[in-house]
Formats: sequence, C-alpha cells, structure tokens
Amino acid sequence: MQEFLTSLSDVRQLSNDALQTMQIKRLRQTLTHVYENSPHYRAKFAEAGVHPSDLASLEDLKKFPFTTKEDLRSQYPFGLFSVPMEQVTRIHASSGTTGKPTVVGYTKADIEHWATCVARSIEAAGGRSGDRVQIAYGYGLFTGGLGAHYGAEKLGCTVIPMSGGQTEKQVQLLQDFQTDIIMVTPSYMLNIADELDRQGVDPRELNLRLGIFGAEPWTNAMRQAIETRCGIDATDIYGLSEVMGPGVAQEFVGSKDGPTIWEDHFLPEIIDPDTGEVLQDGEQGELVFTSLTKQAFPVIRYRTRDLTRLLPGSECVMRRMAKITGRTDDMLIIRGVNVFPTQIEEILLKFPTLAPHYQLELSKSGNMDAVRLHVEKCLGAVADEVAVQSNELVTQIKSYVGISCALKVHDVGGIPRSEGKAKRVLDNR
Repeated sequence: MQEFLTSLSDVRQLSNDALQTMQIKRLRQTLTHVYENSPHYRAKFAEAGVHPSDLASLEDLKKFPFTTKEDLRSQYPFGLFSVPMEQVTRIHASSGTTGKPTVVGYTKADIEHWATCVARSIEAAGGRSGDRVQIAYGYGLFTGGLGAHYGAEKLGCTVIPMSGGQTEKQVQLLQDFQTDIIMVTPSYMLNIADELDRQGVDPRELNLRLGIFGAEPWTNAMRQAIETRCGIDATDIYGLSEVMGPGVAQEFVGSKDGPTIWEDHFLPEIIDPDTGEVLQDGEQGELVFTSLTKQAFPVIRYRTRDLTRLLPGSECVMRRMAKITGRTDDMLIIRGVNVFPTQIEEILLKFPTLAPHYQLELSKSGNMDAVRLHVEKCLGAVADEVAVQSNELVTQIKSYVGISCALKVHDVGGIPRSEGKAKRVLDNR
C-alpha cells in the first residue's frame, strides 16, 4: 500500500480494507502527535479520561472530546499548533468578523498534502494538466485563493490568480486569456453571469467549460441556474480553514452526486448537533472532521456546524457527503420555525422572472418576528409576470418553509452584490 496516494487513479483503485488500514494507522499517529505536542489537547484528553492508546478501532474515536471554534478562539493565536513555530511554513486565518479570528498553520508537508488534495479535486471536477484556471477566490489570510492556486499548479494547470472582485476584469480575462476553469463562490459566479449579460457576451463563445464552486452553501437549483446561464459544468468543492481549506471533498463531474471526502486525509463523522451522539451513515446531522495527516494544526473531532449526511462512495470507496443544506449556526428561528436561507433560495430559483439574488430582513413587530424578503426582477422581465410569480413565491414559502413574509421586488441590481460569500440575512431583531 502506498504511503500517500498521489493521483486520482490511485484513489479509484483503493480498496475499502486498504483505506481503513491507512486510516487507523494515521489516526493513531495523529492522536499521539497532539497528545505529545499540544498542551491544550493533552488537557482535554485528560479531562475526558482518554489516552491515544485507548484507540483500538475507528469506532473508538467517539471516546475522544470534540474540538470547537471556541477552542480555537480561546487558544488564539498559536495555542493549538502542534509543532514549533520555526516549522510553520504558512499561517492562514478567518476574517474574525464575529470575534477573534481562528488561526491555522501549515508545515511544508501540510502544504504539499493540501496541494495534492486540491489537485485531485480539480481533476475529479474534469480538469486536466494544461487547463487555464482562473482563481476568483480571495487571496490573503483566507484559504480559498492560495489553496486553489497551489493545487492547480500541482495538477499542471496554468493559473490565472485574479482573486475576487473587479467583475468587469473577470469577464475580460475569461475572454482574453481563454479560461477553461473558474474557481469562485457560486453567488459571485452569478455576478459574473450578470456582467456577461450586461456586456452582451455569450458565455457559450468562451472557452470556459468548468466551474468549481465552494465556500458557501448552494443548492442544486443554483447549480442548474449557473449551468444554464453559463453553459458549463458546475461542481461543488468543500473545505474549511480549520480543517485545511478548499479540497477536503469534491464532486466528480460525471456524477455530480455530492462531494467525495478524501478520507485518506480527513476522517468524517455525523453527530446529533444537540446530543453529540454519533449517527449512522445516511442520517442527517452535523459534520465532524478529524485530520489524519496534518502536522502543524491537526484537529480532533472538529465540529464544523455544517448539516449534511454521509453517503456511500460512488466513484471510489471513499464516502460522499450530501450537499450542505445549511449550518447549525446559520439556522434562523422565526416564530418558532427553523429556517435555513437555502430553503428560500431553492424556491426563488423556480421563478424565471426573479433573479437569484436575495436578502432576508428580520425585525420585530411588537413581540412577533417580522420577515421581509428582498428580491429583484430579471432584466427584461414583464411587470405582470413578475407580479404573478412574486405572489406565488410568497405562497410557496408559506407552504414549504412554514413562515409568512412580506416581499419587496427591486429593479435589476437592487440587491447588494458580494465579491465573496453572499450576505443573505439582515437580522435586526
């Protein structure tokens, strides 16, 4: 058995027995590594009454304590690093918009494994050596830009490091540089599609054939909208900085049936978000990851807050995750009803006269929650059709989501655009 799988063909040929043998070996090494090198993890293990030697099988992982974002913030900036700082090649961090940022580090080997996972992801999405990849994720402390960049280079692609924003220039480069693949958030791809329309550019006259979209939840309805408008295949890449960055999981272009988790590097679990109980594959719950190959910043049972299910592998023995439907911390409770913005999005995308840009505005009317949904009409939409479809949108939200809402329809461009992750909720309660 190879120590590390270096190509997608290696992944496809891997047997389930070989995968589990690899996982248990790496899991034991990781638990021992953090126990010996991280005072924080050593204290958490002691408090839970467990030791790395207690792991006899993969099922024993449930004995070990969870890691949460609060752990990362309490150890800011470098308290969870498990190697000396002189071995840390790179540092990334979250934006810190809701508190202290979460800081993560990488050794040279960590960067190499990350690049391998992203290269594998691009190949699974249909990319190949020689493709021109336009990276419109943000560069800097955010993991998206550089994570995609190193992976595309490792696959042998020509990288166009555009970063986020400058939508007119994004379109110019798609044309002038004959981009084959774009890597960007799905909401920002819709902005690019709007700019293509504004400039009168037919997307089907571009070289662009693939989009690899991540960094925010998106629905199959949005996939269909992007593919129809842009004439490309749209696949889902999954990752988060606390676990690595983009490339933890990736959809195969041939099946588009949910991202395959690269289980030789990341061991997933699904838990009940309220009790922490481990659930069976196929059950909906919160996604938890344990890293298997990271040195500088391993995570043990990290609670991602993402809601999904684990599914059998379809393209290889490694399991898939169903599309992220929302996050436990994105869930809104409106008049006692649990609501995820993606539910609104899925309904909105059914109506061709309404654009896929929206915001939910929440406020108080006396002691009651009040909801106003802001949408905008599509370019060239007929007013009477907009009115009919707007009324139907409100009706379907009431029927399928279970909340009543007021609706305000804006002109084209009336909803604020994002150059990265879209801000869908304005909670003024």
